[in-house]
Amino acid sequence: MINRLSFLFLLLFSIYSNAQKPGEDYTWWNELHNWQEGDPGWRNWIRITPGYLGPNALPIPEVKRGYLNTNSEFEITASGHFLKGDPTQDISARLFVPFAQSKIAVEFYGVILEHFSFSEEIRNERYARIEDGKGYAVGDLYFSTLIQLSKNRKFPNTLFRMAAKTASGNQLEGARYTDSPGYFFDLSFSKEYGKTEVGLFRPFGLFGFYSWQTNDELNLQNDAYMYAIGTDYERNGMVFSTSLSGYSGYKNERDKPMQLNFELRKDFNNNAFRIQYIHGLRHWEYKTIRISFICKFKPVTQD
Repeated sequence: MINRLSFLFLLLFSIYSNAQKPGEDYTWWNELHNWQEGDPGWRNWIRITPGYLGPNALPIPEVKRGYLNTNSEFEITASGHFLKGDPTQDISARLFVPFAQSKIAVEFYGVILEHFSFSEEIRNERYARIEDGKGYAVGDLYFSTLIQLSKNRKFPNTLFRMAAKTASGNQLEGARYTDSPGYFFDLSFSKEYGKTEVGLFRPFGLFGFYSWQTNDELNLQNDAYMYAIGTDYERNGMVFSTSLSGYSGYKNERDKPMQLNFELRKDFNNNAFRIQYIHGLRHWEYKTIRISFICKFKPVTQD
């Protein structure tokens, strides 16, 4: 079952990945930005930084909480991103598979299809080349390996994550995705307090490193440190979580996004639901609502 889901998940990302618009006349863009023959090509004008791209281009990674779930999960999510001049909707998916007695896991995720409709003001600020500002895009595929370093000991739960961002996303012309790779790694920590019958509090934190390729010939890479802090409250199969997360690049080009995250998840025997609200505070200023349905499966190997 997991193998079939893995194949389906990867197939969905490849369906439209090579789709391109027919040839267009970009005279309007050349005149608007005073582009002349001999100037750098239009790709050099796009700013590869979270503050000048769509909401899914360089998002702050999901905050991990220091431990791995024991079940495999396939998640499908519908999201709405709200920003004046750039309302965006998308469908995304995630596949999570633990093994080695849930001490190691792999994860694949990304946006399957995004719909956007940005204003003339946003178009001009981002040097986008879609004149009417409307269209569809396919997102980047991310894949990660997660290693449980410590769990249920005196030392806090500790999880190490290594992740890579592919360049599978399209619509660089619309400043929706970067058309370039990236990677990040982090350590997350948590500790549980309380009792199951009255509710568990789980404070957590995270720090790490995030790097992505840019189109700046002098600085082809932007490096950032990642951070997060928050807490879970868990009772009767329901978890409410709140956290602050972000990363801070060094180029000072709207590359220090920060956001507040609120999440409510309810688990049942074979599935789960969750709803998230993400409130952008800096350099990523969208207000996002996500609704997810999660199918759970038994671990690949069991004792």
